Amino acid sequence: MCCPLDGGEVIRYLSRHGYDRISKVVLIAVTAPLMLHTPDNPEGIDRSLFDALSAERTKDRPRWMAQNAQAFFATHLGNQVSSELIAWTVQKCLDCSAKAAVEVVETGFSTDLRKEAGTLQVPTLILHGDADASAPVHLTGRRLAQLVPDNIYKEYPGAGHGIFLTHTEQLNQDLLDFIEGSSS
Repeated sequence: MCCPLDGGEVIRYLSRHGYDRISKVVLIAVTAPLMLHTPDNPEGIDRSLFDALSAERTKDRPRWMAQNAQAFFATHLGNQVSSELIAWTVQKCLDCSAKAAVEVVETGFSTDLRKEAGTLQVPTLILHGDADASAPVHLTGRRLAQLVPDNIYKEYPGAGHGIFLTHTEQLNQDLLDFIEGSSS
């Protein structure tokens, strides 16, 4: 599916432009630090698997988006999402240009932010679902928690990549607690 703003953009921005007026950072279901298999990232996803998936998605974007909505929301694990919300989310993804959709997924998959994640200089809240098919938690959320110096990591059982829509109340409470400084 798609995401409104990838945490990789936040990490890269801060590493290049500093922390003026930034006191805290929240990273929700991000694709960072690196999903691509490389010699120094052997647990990553092989490029050929990514390319095959990308070709399938490009071949018929509307069909692919509709077929993968279940995985995006992890509805197979009991997350309640209306058919209208699913249709709206799919349409939002289809409203962006096909080229932009391909490029944002490629960038999230192949950009190495391991070093930059380790240099974050503000308290960081990392929220991730353990059933995220778009950004597998063992390659993303858990690794970020190991790399980011001053972080609070929360993993949501049964949550997919659409955690912001399926676990809204819990996510909002975690955000409020973090903002107020009472998150643990």
